[in-house]
Amino acid sequence: MPIVEVHLIDGYDDDARHRLGQALTAAVQTVVPAAPEAITILMHEIAPSADIRGGTRRTPAPALGDPAALVRRYLDAIESRDLDTARACLAEGFHMTFPGGKKMTALSELVAWSGTHYANVRKTYTRFDVAPSLEGPAVYRHGTLAGEWLDGNGFEGTRFVDRFSVRGNKLLWLPPMVQELSSLLDM
Repeated sequence: MPIVEVHLIDGYDDDARHRLGQALTAAVQTVVPAAPEAITILMHEIAPSADIRGGTRRTPAPALGDPAALVRRYLDAIESRDLDTARACLAEGFHMTFPGGKKMTALSELVAWSGTHYANVRKTYTRFDVAPSLEGPAVYRHGTLAGEWLDGNGFEGTRFVDRFSVRGNKLLWLPPMVQELSSLLDM
């Protein structure tokens, strides 16, 4: 029965503490063969006045947002063509890669590219998974596509998985390794 103890400066809300507990439980399960209910996470909160580093009292940094909620906000904005809201979700250096190795850095490129492939397309999401890493979380979106090709033929049930890299509450999209894999799969 693993027990993980964490010391936090007091000030994080219930949602942030809950997400931290879930992430730590999941991290333990990647190494220790324990069911979630067998893993205990103890959070000890310390008053800001009791955390003094370098002779200075400290306050907690704001908690990062939920990475899956960021991806959903971005996708909702893209779907409704609210490109200003979608752009606000993007980090400096954002890029996206689609099948065939097509790399884009601007949302206007995505809209234009989509218009050369589909008459219309709808996505149904089945789940979002958040995977922690030392480089920042990745969010995997699973779902299916349905719609109509430019020639008028319909399609449905096309499964997909997208990977979003998140850094500091902003999206970077696919890292180079996944881009290369995407290109290889289309050979």
